[in-house]
Amino acid sequence: MSRLPRRRFRFRPLPALLALALLLPALLLAPVPAWAADLSVSEVTLEPCPAADVAAQPDRSRASGARCYALRGMVENPGRRTVFDTDVYARILDASGEPVLQNRSRVGTIGDVEPGRSGFALRLAVPAGTPGPLSFHSVRARGFNAPVRTRAGEGEDLLPLEQALAAQ
Repeated sequence: MSRLPRRRFRFRPLPALLALALLLPALLLAPVPAWAADLSVSEVTLEPCPAADVAAQPDRSRASGARCYALRGMVENPGRRTVFDTDVYARILDASGEPVLQNRSRVGTIGDVEPGRSGFALRLAVPAGTPGPLSFHSVRARGFNAPVRTRAGEGEDLLPLEQALAAQ
């Protein structure tokens, strides 16, 4: 019986290094996915904005006007890392149980949330003539483990109006 010659496997480093050189930058430069993090919200209140607030408007007889309401509460980040670009969601209802903010439950953003408990305040523009008192349900906050929005300057997480409202 004749035997076929046995071929030996030979490792060729050049093609392997070339493949690694092409794949490595793609792996290193690939964006890290931003995972969503749910935060607990407590001590929530909804009240008309203070009369001295810049956003507070006097009642108008036109139907196109809006009234300012402040949604305030505490948000808790139980993790050890900052949660970025945190949005607040809620169902805001009028006296008859109808939604005030049609077709949306996102009421605003509170920026970055450091570990621990911190307060937040958001302004809501409610159409004038909405029957009160207003109520809220299903308030929650959700952010990300990495920034997902274009970042403002250092220390500019909140808009100036939101900073003034949070200070009151």
